[in-house]
Amino acid sequence: MAVTHKTKGIILRTVKYGETSLVVTILTELFGIQSYMVNGVRSSKPSAKTGYFQPAAILDLVVYHHEQKNLQRIKEFRWALLYQHILSDVIKNSVGLYMVELMQKCLKQPEANTDLYHFCEAALTALDSADKTVTANFAIYFSLQFSYFMGFKPQPELPNGAYADEQESLYFDLREGAFSLEQPEHPNFISGETAQYTAQFLKVMHPQELGTFRLNHAIRRKLLIGCHDFYALHIQDFGQMKTMMVMQQVLG
Repeated sequence: MAVTHKTKGIILRTVKYGETSLVVTILTELFGIQSYMVNGVRSSKPSAKTGYFQPAAILDLVVYHHEQKNLQRIKEFRWALLYQHILSDVIKNSVGLYMVELMQKCLKQPEANTDLYHFCEAALTALDSADKTVTANFAIYFSLQFSYFMGFKPQPELPNGAYADEQESLYFDLREGAFSLEQPEHPNFISGETAQYTAQFLKVMHPQELGTFRLNHAIRRKLLIGCHDFYALHIQDFGQMKTMMVMQQVLG
């Protein structure tokens, strides 16, 4: 028997179903990632409610939840947060869509994790109000911090306890998720300035600190590719992130 619950949720993906319905993938506060059928929201009328289900939107939900079902149903929904910029600003929207795609690629089982949900919600909220420099660095920050919840976040120190970003000759082993002063014997690593910036990003405690990183397009691109390759080595069937190219183009 399905029981109703109140929960917040971040919209990850929306697929049209039938003439007027949607199947929506949502990261929920109570149940982790879930799929929901939403009936009667697609229509040509001005009151159509499909706008609520844009990727990255954060909603207050009343849902029917049945432990034995893969497809749940939504009873009620309303905005939990009205963004000022993410759904309308091209740059912030592209970063938000990158974050949402990363969540979707990594979160494959409906496992409750309220700390993870609160981190993702706080990150999207911070992105919405971020200035231009913080926004440009946000995807790198989110990728590295999100890896903590996946169980493979690197430490910004070397095995001897020294901070990695303070070393002139530095390697970051993408397979091991660890910094070293010696080049790995395989090709899955980044080095030099890119590795140093990776270690610096891992020390960031709050998004506002991202304003201190004045990166050019080339180094930001290398850092994003490093994050992508890092996840591809640690998440099964990770594949390619479709939002990477768009985001790199709009960030310039």
